Amino acid sequence: MTQTSDEIHVEPGKQLPQSVRVHALDKPGAEVTIRYMLFVPKNYKADGPKLPLMLFLHGLGECSTDDLNRVKIHGPAKIVEKQPDFPFVLITPQCPPPASEDAGKQLSPSELKTLIQHAWKPDQLIQLIDHVAGRLNVDRDRIYVTGLSMGGYGTWRLAATYPDRFAAAVPICGGGEAEQMAKPLSKLPVWAFHGAKDTVVPPAESRAMVEAIRKEHGHVLFTIYPNADHNSWDATYDDPKIYDWLLSHRRVK
Repeated sequence: MTQTSDEIHVEPGKQLPQSVRVHALDKPGAEVTIRYMLFVPKNYKADGPKLPLMLFLHGLGECSTDDLNRVKIHGPAKIVEKQPDFPFVLITPQCPPPASEDAGKQLSPSELKTLIQHAWKPDQLIQLIDHVAGRLNVDRDRIYVTGLSMGGYGTWRLAATYPDRFAAAVPICGGGEAEQMAKPLSKLPVWAFHGAKDTVVPPAESRAMVEAIRKEHGHVLFTIYPNADHNSWDATYDDPKIYDWLLSHRRVK
């Protein structure tokens, strides 16, 4: 059962469904409900040490309006189902399927790409983070964002919109508006990943972001898996090094 708005229920070592109402800043006066999974490690204590927080953004295939369990198909939300000691408080929101204003319209590839690029709303995601961080015992200087495919685009966009809110970001097989996003992203440690054989999101998308950030003298790492196609996330999220790298960073104030 999903928790009602503004309520948070946690059980250490478990991932539980939640929901919250947030403001839709692109529609003045409107609110939307974000449905999300919330995990806290088995060592979580409300009066114990503050724990790091990770926001995970899923891909297009996990979008839904009625099946929140889909967010557990890939990535950290899948991992915590079997790893109760995963060292982060994990927020996994679910994005509804991107839709055009004309639901019956046949979208061109470029129109679909634009919808996917903008499916995750930074203003709504930051409200979700504030909602959880304001109620749980988390370290606000160790908040991280990562995502795959559509969620990779969302990771780039969220980090570029609010670079001062995160300690580090890990976008996987995504992309963004390189020239516009490079300067704010140069303030944040980023490690991007992509499969060399990806035909869904070409690796050039990540490469353009990385090169633009490097021109701004930012701290960015880039890993290309030479034999991987679109699924470059399993290799990334299965590697303990990525979590050690994330935890080595704290927010720069």
